[in-house]
Amino acid sequence: MSTVFDVEKMSCQNCVKHVTKAVQGAVPGAEVQVELSTGKVTVTPSPADPAAVAKAIEEAGYPAKVAG
Repeated sequence: MSTVFDVEKMSCQNCVKHVTKAVQGAVPGAEVQVELSTGKVTVTPSPADPAAVAKAIEEAGYPAKVAG
């Protein structure tokens, strides 16, 4: 299972690195797929606390929420 987040203000590969690092800080070992064109970030496996992952992404400077 995966969880998808809507993440704003991502525009380049550097943004991808920052978001990936933030997610993996909250969920060590997670697989992170970032789609710059849609602002979607998919985290596999689904984190136990998606709100904590969204908060970590926000603390990295990118507004985030669970998609849906």
